[in-house]
Order: sequence, then C-alpha cells, then structure tokens
Amino acid sequence: MKIAVISDTHLKPGQPIEMLPAPLLDMLASSDMIVHAGDFVSMQCYDELRDINRLVGVAGNMDPPELRHVLPRHTTFEAEDIRIGVTHQGQLSVTDMTGLGYLARELEVDLLIFGHIHRPQIHKSGDITLLCPGSPTSPRQSEPSAAEVRVEGGRVEVVIVNFEGEVCDSIRFARSLGGD
Repeated sequence: MKIAVISDTHLKPGQPIEMLPAPLLDMLASSDMIVHAGDFVSMQCYDELRDINRLVGVAGNMDPPELRHVLPRHTTFEAEDIRIGVTHQGQLSVTDMTGLGYLARELEVDLLIFGHIHRPQIHKSGDITLLCPGSPTSPRQSEPSAAEVRVEGGRVEVVIVNFEGEVCDSIRFARSLGGD
C-alpha cells in the first residue's frame, strides 16, 4: 500500500489544488490514499483532495469552523495490519518529540503522522515512528515537501520527497514491525 502524506497546504478559498507542485499532484493521484495532517485552510482544498483520492485528514489550528466540524482532532486507521495515527499539533518544539511519543502510545499506533511545524521530520521513539511531511506550500527552514509511506508485509518505509530542485528521497527510514 502506498500512502501520500501531506500537511499544512494552507490553500485559501479560491486557490485551486493545482497550486501544489505538479509532481505532488501526480503522487497524490497515483497513491492508494492521501493522509493530510491538518491546515487545509479551506473547505475547497479538502473537497478537491477528496476528489483526487481516498482521503484521511484531521483539523488543524488554521482550519475554518466548517472543517473543524467535519474533521477530528486525531484519528487512527489500519493499513495492512499497521496502525497509523494522524494529528496536527502534537507538540510545540521542532526538536523534542516526547509529547508526540506519548500521544502515539495513547493512540496505540505504530506510526504517528503530524503537521504544524512545516518542516519534514522522521523520528523513531522506541517502537513507534513519528512523521511530519513538512509543507508543500509554506515550508520552514526546508524545501517544499511531502512524504510517501509504503506498507507491505508488516514493514513500513517512509520517504520525504522535496519539490524544489531535483525531486529526491532526502530522508529514508524503514523498519520492520512485528515479531522480527
């Protein structure tokens, strides 16, 4: 299973999804599903992403009330026996992942996807992987980015994909989950 992961798109009403980088749009369409970790900023962005592919999302701090009524603050789902959690703002620090580690354990997930910091990060906290895909439209101290998560046979592979300059696998983390 291939999951396209994005966050912090910050597309205002009237700004079409086509404002996202073309390689990202291709990635979103060719994946099995999209996960958005909040801050769509408009119902239009949410609706257009749902038109592209199956979408799992959470509300972010910049999302309008209409989206906050539709989307949860946190959610979990299964992808081939891997439990995945999604939240927007799980911490205030870009370096201390302690709060996110506790949230992941509370949600009982193997992988916790989060947003808000606009900077891609992959962090291992014990047997849990924490992932922030960054932002494709308003990155902070990084290039525009998203992430691709591949789940197969109890194994999770996470790749951060940058969208300025050469599209590359700038950070790669894979691990086997389960009895290995």
